[in-house]
Amino acid sequence: MSLQKGNGIAIKAKKRFGQNFLVDSSVIDKIVRVVAPLRTDNLLEIGPGKGAMTVQLLEHLDKLHVIEIDRDLIKLLNSFGKDNLVVHQGDILKFDITGLPKPLRIVGNLPYNISSPILFNLLDSKSHIEDMTFMLQREVVERIVAKSGNKTYGRLSVMIQAFFEVEMIFTVPPESFEPAPKIDSAIIYLKPLQDCLVDDLETFEKIVKASFSQRRKTLRNCLKSFISQDKTSIDLSQRAEMLRVSEFIQLTRDYEKQH
Repeated sequence: MSLQKGNGIAIKAKKRFGQNFLVDSSVIDKIVRVVAPLRTDNLLEIGPGKGAMTVQLLEHLDKLHVIEIDRDLIKLLNSFGKDNLVVHQGDILKFDITGLPKPLRIVGNLPYNISSPILFNLLDSKSHIEDMTFMLQREVVERIVAKSGNKTYGRLSVMIQAFFEVEMIFTVPPESFEPAPKIDSAIIYLKPLQDCLVDDLETFEKIVKASFSQRRKTLRNCLKSFISQDKTSIDLSQRAEMLRVSEFIQLTRDYEKQH
């Protein structure tokens, strides 16, 4: 574990929180330029850590909300004495973002061990979100932006692309962090789709999850308890990775017609 000091407060990077503090100022500058915050934006930073990016964002905003689970880091953030900084103590997986001003812009260096659950959790609040800019494990970003037919295309790709425009912006090397992770990171930009075609998130998620539950098997096998070929125009002799996002939406609608 790395022991660092911030404002005279000793800070340990805690493994249980998946902490890797971003320390590269040039990377922080690039992220802030991607976010391009305006004074009146309603911005939430998830996992501000020691506040390296927080301090930069505060210069551009009338008010910045941050959520942090680590009480030691909260002491550090509060020690900044910034009137426009609102610190929330809590777990983002349990935090209700709908209570914050909206439309909400979200930014964060997400803990890699829970990045997918965070993204799935935010799907439930997508109507409150204007856009999101996240630092994630590069492999996860590649999965999110993957197209059908690609070996990295899967449940995460379909679930996120069904609701958001997705773009991988740039990659970040391990040495930009303290402690340095063993993998590359990447910045992803997500913006809710104007015309989302999914009617029922829960049903859609159920169909997508079942479709990818056994990647080597055809959809006919994976979805046999959900739908048969005579009930859909989608070719069920294919594997899930061959279907476009729009086809999963159609498949879900065909399933819903029976129920």
